[in-house]
Amino acid sequence: MTFRSPGDVQLNADVSWAAFDPIAYVEHNYRGLQAEDAEILQIVGDHFGDHFQGRDTTHVSGIDVGAGANLYPALAMLPWCDEITLYERSPSNVRYLESQVASYDGNWDQFWDLLRKNEAYGALELDPRARFRDVVRVQSGNLFDLVRHQGRWSMGTMFFVAESMTTSHAEFARAVECFLRALAPGAPFAAAFMEHSSGYHAGKHFFPACDVGELEVYESLVPFAGEFKTMRLKASAAVREGYSGMIVAYGWRNSESDIPESDIPAV
Repeated sequence: MTFRSPGDVQLNADVSWAAFDPIAYVEHNYRGLQAEDAEILQIVGDHFGDHFQGRDTTHVSGIDVGAGANLYPALAMLPWCDEITLYERSPSNVRYLESQVASYDGNWDQFWDLLRKNEAYGALELDPRARFRDVVRVQSGNLFDLVRHQGRWSMGTMFFVAESMTTSHAEFARAVECFLRALAPGAPFAAAFMEHSSGYHAGKHFFPACDVGELEVYESLVPFAGEFKTMRLKASAAVREGYSGMIVAYGWRNSESDIPESDIPAV
């Protein structure tokens, strides 16, 4: 583990994302359905299900920003989208995601099965693997470059990304901004954050994190979200050491934002 002094900021551009080990990450985090992820899926499934149930979902596009080696945000969007973009920077994670498109691994079935307990999901006649294959595409890209695609997507997710790519609070806020600016006005969204994370391993390599709590999450969303809610999960912090819990935020992109774009450059 690499320890840094409080004044030693590690920016996203400083990180060797090619060293991220998606196989080790999935094995540790998603081989089984953990209580925190189950709670998140129930919350997010309710949010998306309530929004889309009974609506025309033709021409709905979704984006999972910083998809990494996690398919369950895409599964939560799967019934409602004609296309889903898995947007990811790490080359190793891009390869993992591409390997999952044609027929994703069996460990992801338990996440879909939980979503189907929601009435809106359970009522659908849907082969999730076939639909995943038909609507999902993987796109390599830097989160900060999303400023070039403002308002493009109809719904979006960003799970454990903004606080898990930098130690900089400015970059954390900028990442949330870029995510929300990529969504169309009124688009439903869901995001999840590790609370007070001190960093994490993905295989042998240690990756940085920004120390944020519910207040920082809330404040990062205010300028760009309309109606939304943040909440700390009831489930205890059991995934790994080095964080105090998880925070989930969900709501809708606002119609207008009078806040000018941040002056943090794309990296």
